[in-house]
Amino acid sequence: MTTSGNCNFAARLTQRLSRDSQLIDAASGRVVSSLELQRMIAAHGAKLLSGGLEHGDRVLIGTSLSISSALAYLGAIYAGLVAVPVDDRALAASTAALIDAVGARAVWSEARLSSECAGVRYLHGDPGPESSAMVQSYPCAASDLAALMATSGSTGAPRFVMVSHGNLTANSEAIIRSQGLDASDRAMVVLPLNYCFGASLLHTHLFAGGSVVLDRRFMFPDKVIRSMVELQCTTFAGVPTVFNVLLRRSNIRQTACPHLKRFLQAGGALGPEAVDEFRAMFPKVEFLVMYGQTEATARISCMEPGRWEQKHGSAGQPLDNLTVSIVDENGNAVNPGQIGELVVSGPSVCAGYWNDPEESRVVFRNGRLHTGDYARQDDDGFLWIEGRKSAFLKMRGVRVSISEVEQKVAAMPGVYECGACAVAHPESGDALMLMVVPDQEAAIDTEQIRRSLPRHWTVDSIRLVSELPKTPAGKLARPALLEWVTNSHAAIH
Repeated sequence: MTTSGNCNFAARLTQRLSRDSQLIDAASGRVVSSLELQRMIAAHGAKLLSGGLEHGDRVLIGTSLSISSALAYLGAIYAGLVAVPVDDRALAASTAALIDAVGARAVWSEARLSSECAGVRYLHGDPGPESSAMVQSYPCAASDLAALMATSGSTGAPRFVMVSHGNLTANSEAIIRSQGLDASDRAMVVLPLNYCFGASLLHTHLFAGGSVVLDRRFMFPDKVIRSMVELQCTTFAGVPTVFNVLLRRSNIRQTACPHLKRFLQAGGALGPEAVDEFRAMFPKVEFLVMYGQTEATARISCMEPGRWEQKHGSAGQPLDNLTVSIVDENGNAVNPGQIGELVVSGPSVCAGYWNDPEESRVVFRNGRLHTGDYARQDDDGFLWIEGRKSAFLKMRGVRVSISEVEQKVAAMPGVYECGACAVAHPESGDALMLMVVPDQEAAIDTEQIRRSLPRHWTVDSIRLVSELPKTPAGKLARPALLEWVTNSHAAIH
């Protein structure tokens, strides 16, 4: 039972479970049905509260693709605490640092940790019989914090986004509408639950009254495919790496998936050719290309499968409760088709970063999320994500400064100037697109440039140009550079 007007996301989720809702661990065979789900979420909340925790206290949740960690995460939210899901291995390796980063008063892990910090309560595993009674959910306001989610791609100490109960509800409901989810849907989840994409699959499918299958065996993709078929999954979701593994290292081409309704792809750009390949293999299955950020709870846009041919490579249109704009460096809206920074507003835009007011002021301005992504939007409202505004990119897991790349290439014989930007790559994540200005018409050997760069730097292409676009202040105009890349103004070498 919940209090009237309660905006507690986990409480609302338990109310929306259907009698057929299930949470399934494909590896172990464990199945938790609807009534047991409600009881166990409440029991995890009761166990956390039994140690004297209060509304708003942060709880580190060591997550894996297991039923217990999913229930502990939802239980913390149900109890009015702030869940902080982190990878269970990262928690074991850096417990003290993570506790300090979020001021956690409790830590939950599936197994007992080898070391503990004084003044912090430690819990592990599922609640015992003493926590079996149903407890009332904490009556939260929409603006109350529900979770701190680490941004994907963070290096060093993670940056945590403050996600409210209202954010989770608004984003889940919009995703359900955009994907047409209902109680008959069952998601195969191979993505971490501490990652906003993985968590959103748990949120949305249970919130829609459906079911979720967790499978941690994706290093053996055919096992996951068999489970997906046997457990009659209707949704399969992945980042580009996941879909490339299916194409190259699995028997997906030889497997009939009669219950599958939709593929969901986000977490970076998957090559349009790979999307076309999946659509050809499964002509009756929707392939939804999506775009999102942790700072917007999860999802920002979704591509209608029926418009793929006309809008090839697009990240789709904004969710129906979000407003987007493309702005220049002065914050002014640009014309349709022009590249600028993507700015998002709406009820799933979060309040800021935990304990980082300075960066929050930069990214979250007047309730609007400045994504740090360059994009363009056409006359029909469809978005194309063109690259990061950030001065860094990540190749094969290694963070590389774009400025370092440009300086290194510019120092090579015969090169006057270099502009670099990141493009998506199926294996390395990011790859380099280099625009090179020769020094007084010097002969440039582009292959020599490739050979002179560090081996872990993936170079997509090198273009020789007569000049680079500049701002009135003489700085490199990166949006214009991306326009060149997008519109192929220069020959590829």
